[in-house]
Amino acid sequence: MKIPKRIQPLVDDGLVDEVISRLMSGKEADVYVVRSHGQIRCAKVYKEAAQRSFKKAVNYQEGRKVRNTRRGRAMEKGSKYGRKQQEASWQNAEIEALEKLKNAQVRVPETYGCLDGVLLMELITDENGDVAPRLGDVTMPAEQAIEDHSIIMTYIMRMLCAGIVHGDLSEFNVLVDQYGPVIIDLPQAVDAAANNHAKSMLIRDVDNMTNYFGLFAPDLLKSHYAQEMWELYENGQLTIETELTGKFKLDTHSADVDSVMDEIKAIIAEESARQERLNALEEE
Repeated sequence: MKIPKRIQPLVDDGLVDEVISRLMSGKEADVYVVRSHGQIRCAKVYKEAAQRSFKKAVNYQEGRKVRNTRRGRAMEKGSKYGRKQQEASWQNAEIEALEKLKNAQVRVPETYGCLDGVLLMELITDENGDVAPRLGDVTMPAEQAIEDHSIIMTYIMRMLCAGIVHGDLSEFNVLVDQYGPVIIDLPQAVDAAANNHAKSMLIRDVDNMTNYFGLFAPDLLKSHYAQEMWELYENGQLTIETELTGKFKLDTHSADVDSVMDEIKAIIAEESARQERLNALEEE
């Protein structure tokens, strides 16, 4: 097929030999099947912010560290340079997350480099060499659902041990090959310790996966793995060797709305003061 404009620099640099086909178009990227150094791989072409349909992206970027202070200030102010750096941060987040998760014994695709917003990575295939199906396209008996659900819960736990929450995990970004589930699509991955939305995202990730596997094994719907994981994580007791039970006593007490509102007001005031200090530094 004709080489897409965004992949041409990889061809020019000898990273890609041939573009074979377009695999899919997602909310944050287009993916192509390519030949690289004689191997069949895939090229993930990230969409620019204006083209992405990823909702509330700012929630995912909260807590991401930028070492260069000038770059960080530009990103906060939304300048042209800042927007460019924000895009680079979005793309680099996936590469960094994939490396961390590989080291944490989570099955994720291998990466082979990123150039001009195009990530070259492993193509996950089935036993016949065809592109592996998404979990959402797979049906299974109850026994298999329980086994694969346990694997996914272990992967989510190991991700949390590595300080990462996927943030958008569902049956549509898990592939299934002959060895089991493989987690994909991590540009929105969040820092579990630095992002205030990390807990709610973890709960949503676990609920998404449990609800899907629960279609085949309804007893899984009674489990509370996310709450169990988060409590252990907050108490510094979560390790990659932790044996999860899925059991957790939920808090049924009413929320203290006044205290929550006071905390929100304090955070807003603190952010306003921080912004004033940044603006003062810019004027100096």
